[in-house]
Amino acid sequence: MPGPTRQRERTSEEETETEEETGCPECESDSLVRSADGGGELVCEDCGLVIEEENIDRGPEWRAFNHSERQSKSRVGAPTTQKWQERIRTKDAGERNLQFALSEIDRMSSALGVPRSVREVASVIYRRALDDDLIRGRSIEGVATAALYAAARQLNNPRSLDEFAAVSRVEKMEMTRTYRYIVRQLGLEVKPADPEQYVPRFVSRLDLDEEVEREARALLRAAKDAAVTSGKSPVGLAAAAVYAAALLTNQKVTQSQVGEVADISEVTIRNRYKELLELDHGELVQ
Repeated sequence: MPGPTRQRERTSEEETETEEETGCPECESDSLVRSADGGGELVCEDCGLVIEEENIDRGPEWRAFNHSERQSKSRVGAPTTQKWQERIRTKDAGERNLQFALSEIDRMSSALGVPRSVREVASVIYRRALDDDLIRGRSIEGVATAALYAAARQLNNPRSLDEFAAVSRVEKMEMTRTYRYIVRQLGLEVKPADPEQYVPRFVSRLDLDEEVEREARALLRAAKDAAVTSGKSPVGLAAAAVYAAALLTNQKVTQSQVGEVADISEVTIRNRYKELLELDHGELVQ
């Protein structure tokens, strides 16, 4: 004997068969059909009355009339085109390298205390090097350092090679070699560094007064007129001039302190100081 569930299933089937046999209750037409979209609806073809419908619609809420529309409207499954990948794809290698180089320039600029104008010029120089394909075969850090060094020289705000080497991620030799290459290939106009350009920074970092700066500048100008600056490191000359000027103005400072600020050895300061002693510019104290 069939159970209650089986009986209900039979009753439902019999009712559906009866409805299909008796026809539409609205227009009494016997043209009843099941919908072809899989929705399970029993519809009268004549009047359109939905006689029976399935409660759960398993199809999409949108309509599509061809395969292309179905693919574009569907929100499930793997993408069929590369548009999505293009939207989420990271920037290409060239753009990533440029961003890294600019971040390196900012990092070194902050460490060296150079003004924003130097950073901006350095960024322009790096972009020019990138556009001219001068980065190939060279490190990004090396070209970024060379660009910043050139920019500081161009804007009369130079730093010594040793100062750059202290903050750069490349060796001093690579930095100087890359710098010469970039300057030559881009035709950059970089004048020889003037020792006087280093004096204000050294004086400030040593906490000396303006009198020392004025005296140091006078010493360097006298040395330039006497042609004793040719072939000499501008940093060494500036450091020696500051040391000598401090002694002339009775302000206490040691060669060690000046060497630390200028990032050069005491030997270099002593050698340049002796050369300044030979000038007829007052009596210096050793």
